[in-house]
Amino acid sequence: MSMTLLVSALNVNPEELLEKMGVKGNAVIVNQCDKESKREIGKDDFKIVIIESPTRGVGVNRNLCIDNSFGDIVLFSDDDIVYDEDYIKKVEEEFEKHPEAEMIMFNVSVCDERRTYVNEGFKKLSRFNIGRFPAYSIAVRRNVLLDKKIRFSELFGGGAKYSNGEDSLFLRDAYKSGISMYATETHIGSEIPRSSTWFEGYTEKFFFDRGVLFAFLYGKNAWLWRTRFILTKKEMFQGKIDRKKANKLMKAGIKEGYKIKKKGV
Repeated sequence: MSMTLLVSALNVNPEELLEKMGVKGNAVIVNQCDKESKREIGKDDFKIVIIESPTRGVGVNRNLCIDNSFGDIVLFSDDDIVYDEDYIKKVEEEFEKHPEAEMIMFNVSVCDERRTYVNEGFKKLSRFNIGRFPAYSIAVRRNVLLDKKIRFSELFGGGAKYSNGEDSLFLRDAYKSGISMYATETHIGSEIPRSSTWFEGYTEKFFFDRGVLFAFLYGKNAWLWRTRFILTKKEMFQGKIDRKKANKLMKAGIKEGYKIKKKGV
């Protein structure tokens, strides 16, 4: 069994990034910049593919990673993750121990304000608890990913038209396709603190984009999830934007999301 790291990066020096992240095995790095090239680096007994692309958007980036991937397991990553010394062994052994698992979410340490999950033990996931996992926690059997034709949305995420949500949509589609999804307490790395690539505060765009995302995630039930979001998150944006205005913006976003879906984008 072999694992390949799929790294999404923006305007970096790929060779320096490899060192910073502690990459010690197969990898595909897609660096979105002003160049266009593809090259391979042979290091010891593993291969690294470096792709430089003038494209933009994290969804586009991750899909390029998938298109150029190889190996049995792929682990998604960002350019601000530093891996444990034995991250490859940990991931490969987890899949070997659990042949029933086609996708596994691993623990990656982040600062408190960015933490959305902490896995304990090993457990099967349901549609009710998959949305909180970031892309860099996801490892999946490559043949399953390709067979099911699961891709990242190119409408959402850093560099795309609408803020975040590409990872939630990816996991939703994976679950709907029948991929067996699990979470493990195994820790593989840590995130280097930095400013968000998409979050600029509770702005009008934040709420509008969240409405568009809810239309894609929840379909006809987006209106219910909008109400729930406004009520449960009001303390977070209180004093930054009026609740009625936030509600109105999300409503407009949901309508736009419905229109986009109707066009089949």
